[in-house]
Amino acid sequence: MSSESSAALPTPASVGSLIRKRRSIKPMLFGERRIQDELVSQMLENATWAPTHGRTEPWRFFVFCDEARNTLGERLAEIYGRITPTDVFRPEKADRLVQSAVRSSHVIAFAMKRQASEKIPEIEEIEAVACAIQNLHLTATAHGVGGYWSSGKAICSAEFRDWLRLDVKDRVLGLFYLGYPAGPWPDGVRASASEKVHWIRVPAHGLACPLDLPTEMGHDR
Repeated sequence: MSSESSAALPTPASVGSLIRKRRSIKPMLFGERRIQDELVSQMLENATWAPTHGRTEPWRFFVFCDEARNTLGERLAEIYGRITPTDVFRPEKADRLVQSAVRSSHVIAFAMKRQASEKIPEIEEIEAVACAIQNLHLTATAHGVGGYWSSGKAICSAEFRDWLRLDVKDRVLGLFYLGYPAGPWPDGVRASASEKVHWIRVPAHGLACPLDLPTEMGHDR
């Protein structure tokens, strides 16, 4: 890579710091400060630079703000009540769907738009959308904005998909709540990558044989 093309690249230290500062901050920890729409648009622009096989760009975003947040929350609570058996229905969960939306500055419903030809495997399209959300979340972090990816039966239901006027083969993958934290930026913790990584250089018994790897690779944290 030439010095000219690399000059505009961020430093490894800045990238590493941003990635490690990213946190999942729930809406109940948001303050009242509103995010400017222009900043949310910037987050979404960065989201679209995620990798995408065949350049299908399968992500679709629906931004709820202002009075529409309450409409979103009430609709999800209604769907939750309709699709949940009475013996496991929790009123506090229905209320939380409303309150999470209202307490957020913006709520982004995001979905995978299925390719008409279905040439690209569906899992790759889902993964592309997940990468887009990571881009969005990192951009939010860089601006001191908290974010939280939420899913669940109501959010990922056919009823909510239809309400967003998506097609039958499209899939809603979650909601992304955005807001400025009311308190200090939280700390995070991760186990060492060495607990979950195997370096494989020379198979012990040839390519046709299973690799001799430990059955336990540590626990996720």
